[in-house]
Amino acid sequence: MLRRLGLVLLAAALAHSAGAQAVTLKDDRGQAVTLPAVPKRIVSLLPSLTETVCELGECARLVGVDRFSNHPAAVLALPKVGGLDDTSVEAILALRPDLVLLSISSRLTERLEALGLKVIALEPKTHADVQRVLGTVAQVLGRGDEARRVWNRIDGAIKHAAASLPPAARGMSVYYEVDSAPYAAGTSSFIGETLARLGARNIIPPELGPFPKINPEFVVRADPQLIMVGQRNAPGLPQRPGWSGMRAVKDKKICVWLPAESDVLVRPGPRMAEAAALMARCLRDAAAGPVTWPSVAFTAPPGGMR
Repeated sequence: MLRRLGLVLLAAALAHSAGAQAVTLKDDRGQAVTLPAVPKRIVSLLPSLTETVCELGECARLVGVDRFSNHPAAVLALPKVGGLDDTSVEAILALRPDLVLLSISSRLTERLEALGLKVIALEPKTHADVQRVLGTVAQVLGRGDEARRVWNRIDGAIKHAAASLPPAARGMSVYYEVDSAPYAAGTSSFIGETLARLGARNIIPPELGPFPKINPEFVVRADPQLIMVGQRNAPGLPQRPGWSGMRAVKDKKICVWLPAESDVLVRPGPRMAEAAALMARCLRDAAAGPVTWPSVAFTAPPGGMR
């Protein structure tokens, strides 16, 4: 009898211990997701989320990532399951994940859930979103205190970048192009918020949203003093109709990001600290005179934001 009672108590204690690790949270769909324990096998379908998991010290839990996840170096050897539009569900299932991290714009969410996989959809667009997503991922990983440390580092680095700028680098009007459609980084985006903290004036008003598609004539009328653009989209920019008369083009104040720099700048995650330093360098260079374009040929494969 005593032995049987002991086994019952042991089973109850184990069940309580397992239950104590369970966590229920809401993702950016507003969907409640319950995880019975800290996931041991994670597939990340968004570069910024991949980088967040690794920055929180849990890179070893990743068993697969999207095609564009390329940082830190530890993820380069992981299986790639595709991009935004060609993700392989079969490849994800073969990795037997406890959890899939993806964006709310992913088309796979319902299908993956129907197949019994745990899914958390997150979509950081602003600084506040990045801080919140850090907290959510840290909660999933059981690393809550690390989220505060990472955010304090990012916030401190942005403050340092702003403080490093001379007066001449402040107040310049800036057009930041994220895609040649053209899509711009708006005032309310994480890129726009970093620019504002560096003292720049974004020509895209907040009411247009974080990343609006704009009419090229809008840029001509706004006549920015400085343009920031990735190397993929830079060729032919000065020859766009009407653009040759803009101050940024006439004064040769166009910062062209190399592919590795673009990766840092367009991902709302742990490397926003490095992104602020890159933007500050651009503002300093533009304040000093014409900005030299990279002489390295563009060789990177097609990429994507986030």
